[in-house]
Amino acid sequence: MFFPEGQLRVYLYGEPTDLRRSFDGLSAMVRQKLAADPLDGGLYVFVNRRGTQIRVLYFDRSGFCLWSKRLEAGRFISDWRGVRTRQMDFTGLKLLLEGIEPARYRKRYQLKPAEQSARTARSA
Repeated sequence: MFFPEGQLRVYLYGEPTDLRRSFDGLSAMVRQKLAADPLDGGLYVFVNRRGTQIRVLYFDRSGFCLWSKRLEAGRFISDWRGVRTRQMDFTGLKLLLEGIEPARYRKRYQLKPAEQSARTARSA
């Protein structure tokens, strides 16, 4: 399925979820816990307690779809204390599926204060 990234709404549920739930159980969680309509076309993301499995629920005009991914090594979420229920963009979801936590992301290279002031002086 092709999704136009700019129009896509992604919601991450910020608590560990029992992923034995399927379509009906997860759509009920969307209605009750997120206070949203699972038929609105958004992607709803759920992660298990250990952070090794993820499920994405969405409705595509003809029925519910459920994506599931299990990591063999590593975790999607390493610390639940910093996770909150929130709306995120599709790029954030792609990073999460690749095992990169956007909140913990740091730039590889940062300018030192002397280099930064020299650059701004040259550009002025």
